[in-house]
Amino acid sequence: MYSCTKTCTLTGLNGYPVDVEVDLSNGMPKIILVGLADTAVKESTERVKSAIKNSGFDFPKKRITINLAPANLRKDGTQLDLAIAVSLLSCDESLEMDYSPYVYMGELALDGKINKIQGALPMVISMREKGYRKFIVPYENRKECAIVSDVEIYPVKTLEEVVSFIRGEIQIERCIGSLKREKVSYDMDFSDIKGQENLKRALEISASAKSNILILGSPGSGKTMAAKRFPTILPELDFEEAIEVTKIYSISGLLDDNSLITKPPFRSPHHTASAVSLIGGGRIPKPGEISLAHKGVLFLDELPEFSKSVLEVLRQPMESKDIIISRANANVKYPADFQLVVALNPCPCGYHNSKTHECTCSPYEIQRYLSKISHPLLDRIDIHLEVPEVNYKDISSERSGESSEAIRNRVKYVRELQKDRYRDESFKYNSEIPENKLKSYCPLDKNSENILELAFKKYGMSARTYNKILKIARTIADMDGCENIKEDHVLESIQYRTMDKKFWGN
Repeated sequence: MYSCTKTCTLTGLNGYPVDVEVDLSNGMPKIILVGLADTAVKESTERVKSAIKNSGFDFPKKRITINLAPANLRKDGTQLDLAIAVSLLSCDESLEMDYSPYVYMGELALDGKINKIQGALPMVISMREKGYRKFIVPYENRKECAIVSDVEIYPVKTLEEVVSFIRGEIQIERCIGSLKREKVSYDMDFSDIKGQENLKRALEISASAKSNILILGSPGSGKTMAAKRFPTILPELDFEEAIEVTKIYSISGLLDDNSLITKPPFRSPHHTASAVSLIGGGRIPKPGEISLAHKGVLFLDELPEFSKSVLEVLRQPMESKDIIISRANANVKYPADFQLVVALNPCPCGYHNSKTHECTCSPYEIQRYLSKISHPLLDRIDIHLEVPEVNYKDISSERSGESSEAIRNRVKYVRELQKDRYRDESFKYNSEIPENKLKSYCPLDKNSENILELAFKKYGMSARTYNKILKIARTIADMDGCENIKEDHVLESIQYRTMDKKFWGN
């Protein structure tokens, strides 16, 4: 007896069809599983055997050969359980069922229940692109799978329910997802920040251009507070971005309500995080923090407390907007288009150059503390801002600052302006302008050129710093409603690259 069902396996964010072939032959009862399966898949035979028996069906007492084709593709995950079980049951002549139209995905419990799986959404999307339209999935994965249009999603709870459905004995209502987007709301707001107008201005510039930002200041100056409110001024994700982010969280098993993620993600790993936790990895590589922050914010607080080797792994993803993880078992690519926000104190005690506290650190201790942050990494951070301590007048004031919604509306306007300007280009935002397009989109008049030349020579800027100043100036001009970049825009953008020179040196 022979049967074959369809399922899927993931490599990175891409799903690949898998044929689960089952052959029954005479001989001593034994199960042989072939097809480059990992440990979780090999263990599925025991789960499937118990689930079939506990669901009231007879398990074949024959020599069973299970082949997962194609044989050269590594199979990973527990979603193959359901397809294996259906293939085994379809060999029973007493169970007449048409199993061929469906793609089966689900993990089986020993009692026959079908458990939630990770990565259901990218599997459905990948299989749809290959022409498959009917999917039987765990009930708990129904919402994320129903996001995909032009497919039929049939959510099931037990193996017995699956068999009854494909035999035509019961009907299962198709799950149709709703793409209605609810208004984004946050527990925090920018109006909570007292004073620090320069910081708010810099964060708005960063949000408008999708630029990275470094915030340096004494303890209690509001660095962390402002960074945590940074996502509240970011526009919500568009549908394509939301799908990308939801796929990553689906693979990672982090979809709390199994629905579309519309808020920009905010990830804030502790400074003890390893390089693997940041970029992703493992025997079968999984997304790291930089991928979980895709289309959102990666916030690194107390930056010098991170290991220097950990920080250096950020340099390449910040440029390429993705990460390729190579392992012996797999070579996968994950997106990593994040905005980096970092905060740090100017010295170990935190009060170097403070106007209200005396610093107790020696020059050597300060140099050693800041040396963990390399110049190549600093050079990739667009905006460097030193924030002063909050004065009593600001912190005791009853007056509230601008709300996140008001700032978010301005940011959204500037981003739409950029998208319209670059509609015929491969990029969308000012921070993404390639070097060969800078002269076209960031032209300077003679006075602005002279100012930038003086600053370039005085501070020993790199070519990357020069390019970033032009991009920041372009963003400031957009925020001010100016078609051309003016001297004031260039001066302000230069400040954001030179305020920290007394800390880092030339």
